[in-house]
Amino acid sequence: MAKGQIVCSKAGRDKGKFLAVVGCETDALLVCDGKERPLERPKRKNRKHLTLTNHVLCEAQLATNKALRRALREFSGAAGEKEGE
Repeated sequence: MAKGQIVCSKAGRDKGKFLAVVGCETDALLVCDGKERPLERPKRKNRKHLTLTNHVLCEAQLATNKALRRALREFSGAAGEKEGE
């Protein structure tokens, strides 16, 4: 599990949303989306409630909430296009 990796929530209010990993704990991950969960207030989420993706964001995309929102929006748009094919 790398910092900046994009994950998809499988459970909770944020089910189906893409989030970025900003930290790790022993049994949970700290995730943000830049809007409801800004970088200043990450969500602690159980690993079994997340689906991993192979995409990792660079440090520049994790620098601000605006950059994080943009990166996640671009990723979710690309993921949506792949599912539609």
